[in-house]
Amino acid sequence: MEDMKKIKEEMLEKKLWAVVGVTGNKDKYGYKIWKKLIQHNYETYGVNPNYDEIEGEKIYHFLKELPKKVDVIDMVVPPKIGTHTLDEAKEAGVEYIWFQPGTFNDEIVNKAKNMGFKILYDDCILATLVKLEKK
Repeated sequence: MEDMKKIKEEMLEKKLWAVVGVTGNKDKYGYKIWKKLIQHNYETYGVNPNYDEIEGEKIYHFLKELPKKVDVIDMVVPPKIGTHTLDEAKEAGVEYIWFQPGTFNDEIVNKAKNMGFKILYDDCILATLVKLEKK
């Protein structure tokens, strides 16, 4: 668990993020997380093949389309979709993967570890950033 704490601190220091599973639906976590990262001055790209843009921001269909190499991918998609994203992330040279609650199972966690990613799960970036606001 100590590793997870260290990895989380490292992730929070990284400033280039992609939210895989971003959505235009303001009630969904894919939207709330994306907006919260932007509010906290993270350079954040949305990835979702179902959108071309959200609120005037370009949304990318695939990680390989991003204009910059991101440091952290925040997963807001089911494990079935996330598994394919891991392959894309490896190709893109991404180091960190943050699995939001509900986006992981043993299979995807093991795959991510075996691929050499630094991963975090059982934690929420939205809750973490909201907590930081209250300090």
